[in-house]
Amino acid sequence: MTRAPSTSAPRPGPTPPPAPPAIPLSDPALADRLAERMTRVDAALDDAVASADALADDASRHLVAAGGKRFRPLLTLLAGELGDGSRPELVDAAVVVELTQVASLYHDDVMDSAPLRRGAPAAHTVWGNSVAILVGDLLFARASALVAGLGPEAVVLQSRTFERMCLGQLHETMGPGADDDPVEHYLQVLSDKTASLLATSARLGAMFGGCEPAVVEAVAAYGEKVGVAFQLADDVLDIASSGDESGKTPGTDLREHVPTMPVLLLRQRVARGEGSAADAALVARLDGDLDGDDALAAVVAELRAHDVLAETRSLAGRWAREAAAELAPLPDGSVKEALADLAQALADRTA
Repeated sequence: MTRAPSTSAPRPGPTPPPAPPAIPLSDPALADRLAERMTRVDAALDDAVASADALADDASRHLVAAGGKRFRPLLTLLAGELGDGSRPELVDAAVVVELTQVASLYHDDVMDSAPLRRGAPAAHTVWGNSVAILVGDLLFARASALVAGLGPEAVVLQSRTFERMCLGQLHETMGPGADDDPVEHYLQVLSDKTASLLATSARLGAMFGGCEPAVVEAVAAYGEKVGVAFQLADDVLDIASSGDESGKTPGTDLREHVPTMPVLLLRQRVARGEGSAADAALVARLDGDLDGDDALAAVVAELRAHDVLAETRSLAGRWAREAAAELAPLPDGSVKEALADLAQALADRTA
């Protein structure tokens, strides 16, 4: 339900220091360089969301101040290390991808009625749906203004990425057509809605690091596949975790009837006549009213014990391995090793 905007929410402070790196780094010198540059990214991000309007300032800072792993800007900076990682354009590119990600979260949380994001109340629960949507639009505008300073190639790339993100959300909202395979449809949704921005994060890093075209294409392909693995891992964590890993209430996607891979695999079994009577009964409960905490907890518990969760883990691992295989053209060294370790870590986080 849309609530009237409130300007009485506590005003967040400056962007906090980044959490421990979301990307595993075994090279101390590389870790130090990225940490120093992430400090610059966070300062620039704080400037980018600032507004003279009190409501816009408070609401725009809300998710930025909540923290997060800063995974996408870290990927941009890391990919830049394949060339000259000290180039100042890399900081702007990293801010662009994080602004784009944060803006999309404001919209996603309204559409999904998500109560929490990054461990904090979702913006729409504080200011209402209309303000959350408009703030998302505002942050997209800020990202567009910043990317314009990076040149026409970056502008085109950003616009195409934004188009894919919108199409992914549209196709998720409408669902598969009568002739579509629901699992393949969902994987395409993940590619567009989530993986496209990760691919762009890596591509921008390699581009503005001055890398050769073959390296740029390799890290972009890697980012696309890592993005799918990342979201499949989140699908597992939405069911299997306590909520600490995702910052969301376990089963939020189930409650809002948002498609996830474990549920799609379960439905596929039932539709093909390969499921048990218990599987069919679970699908019926998933399609029912899950507003009550007890009803939600019951279906979460059943899915945790079901082998469709293990099947989703296996699928996430396969996409992660395929992502690592895209790194073959990259020069050996600590950056390539970190990217490969990241792919493995994504598969491992579902365990």
